[in-house]
Amino acid sequence: MELSVIITSYRNPDLLKVCLNSVKENLKGISHEIIVADSATEERTEMMMREEFADVRFFPFEKNVGFQALLKKGLDESKGEYLLLLNGDILVKPDSIENLYKYVSENPSVGIAGPKLLNFNETLQYSCFRFYKPMTIVYRRTFLGKMGFAQKHLDWFLMKDKDHKDVLEVDWIMGSALMLSRKALEKVGYLDPRFFMYMEDVDWCRRFWENGYKVVYYPKAVMHHYHGKGSAKKGVIYSLLFNRLTWIHISSAVKYFKKYWKKPLPSKN
Repeated sequence: MELSVIITSYRNPDLLKVCLNSVKENLKGISHEIIVADSATEERTEMMMREEFADVRFFPFEKNVGFQALLKKGLDESKGEYLLLLNGDILVKPDSIENLYKYVSENPSVGIAGPKLLNFNETLQYSCFRFYKPMTIVYRRTFLGKMGFAQKHLDWFLMKDKDHKDVLEVDWIMGSALMLSRKALEKVGYLDPRFFMYMEDVDWCRRFWENGYKVVYYPKAVMHHYHGKGSAKKGVIYSLLFNRLTWIHISSAVKYFKKYWKKPLPSKN
């Protein structure tokens, strides 16, 4: 089998349905399987999968097990030589899967490639980044982010100095949509289970670089991403006091910096 499409989802059957339909409409000419791993599964989701997507392999979880555990289940069950990993809030555009698959399969030095992501109003959604520095988290989570020096740093982090119409070798790519080979996965390994949510994609891309693989932003493949930004709702003070996702993000960042403290950034030669 050429391709396994692994979709991870959490309590949004309406978006998942749109995602699945877009995937099924755009998988022509590639032998494939589709796998869905769903966290804190609701009855409506189970019914939808059973009645409307009986050909999709569905793995529900009673509790919210986190992105890493969902993806692990999908990878464990998959059989494809190449792997397309999608969040359930992704809408696949025509030719995007084919273009991404062709690029990765023809470039074995590429460990992970990600498409250009668009908001639903067709504006660019920044999805490729430079590696975090501790101050990146501070600037993104506090009022300091409005300062000129912080804005300059955040522009650097978001790679705004690059043309996002070009194919780019990047530090890391948002985990919402990724293509990789099984060969690369077997060398690098799965996501680090220490990360329940957030920073797992940063860590994973860093490990691909450390193992001699390139991480590439590939805008010739384009997908839409809903991206609700649940950890940043209602402002900084409210988030720090009441938003559990904010604290999970901060906790994951602490784990990430602790893991790589004093370790040099991976070589990209």
